[in-house]
Amino acid sequence: MIQEQYNMSLPTPTPEPSGPLFPAFLKLTGRKVVLVGGGLVAVGKCGGLQAAGALVTVVAPRIRPELRTIGSQLVERAFVPSDLDDAWFVVAAAPPEINRAVAAAAMERRLFVNAVDDQQSASAYAGGVLRRGDITVAFSTGGAAPALAGLLREGLDAVLPPEIESWLKVAADLRPGWQRDGVPMSERRPRLLEALSRLYADRPRSPSVPPEGRP
Repeated sequence: MIQEQYNMSLPTPTPEPSGPLFPAFLKLTGRKVVLVGGGLVAVGKCGGLQAAGALVTVVAPRIRPELRTIGSQLVERAFVPSDLDDAWFVVAAAPPEINRAVAAAAMERRLFVNAVDDQQSASAYAGGVLRRGDITVAFSTGGAAPALAGLLREGLDAVLPPEIESWLKVAADLRPGWQRDGVPMSERRPRLLEALSRLYADRPRSPSVPPEGRP
């Protein structure tokens, strides 16, 4: 009964407006990110946030041991809105009723919230992410089907060539000259394609292997 009364007292955030998403990648290094939740989902989220250099504060009444060993600041109590003060980004990995409270507090502070598997409380969605060195590709389904985003990531990972990081080096080496010469973006792409094609043209060809059964 007490829990039901608590749930009824939680604020309900204004529904997020529907519409196309604006894709962006965040620089979180050295910036406070609040992670609400202390379970297995939070463990997975915390690792990714720390890999991005975020200063993670975990807020939850009960926190799994794994979260105690990865250097985050731990606040072992129920979430309160002031936990989001000075934050740059918020991840809600708690039950839906807590996520709603987090979303309402974040909206008051104009903070984006990634609510894990809770589309109604989310104003930001984490996509299926593929990383190859400094190349990062992310897929999003607008929170509707996270599993599909993961499948798309796996599919792209299977077809990308292993030497794709060398493509980045070529592009990075060419860019300063293009900027100096004022080459428009519309011309840079075909020039880059030519340069990448030369990577393969300059490689020695592998000796052809005759079909099975032929000399």
